[in-house]
Amino acid sequence: MKELDCVEVIVEKKTYAREGVHKGMQGWICDPRSLGGTWLVNFPQYGEKDDIAEIVVKEEDLRLVPQMDVKRNEQIKAQFGD
Repeated sequence: MKELDCVEVIVEKKTYAREGVHKGMQGWICDPRSLGGTWLVNFPQYGEKDDIAEIVVKEEDLRLVPQMDVKRNEQIKAQFGD
């Protein structure tokens, strides 16, 4: 993985959920450095809305996706009432 790659969270974890990030949400790696097997990932929303979060995620909890679908993030967010 590298900076600007599009990724998807493949697990549901309390540490991510506390920040509003849930399994299936997609984001992009926003730092060129991987620290201890983790990446800083930004999880945006559609249009002018504030980002959901910018958090550190373990590489093992991510998978690469060819293209990000931020509307999907909003659908998942609505399911959790975040």
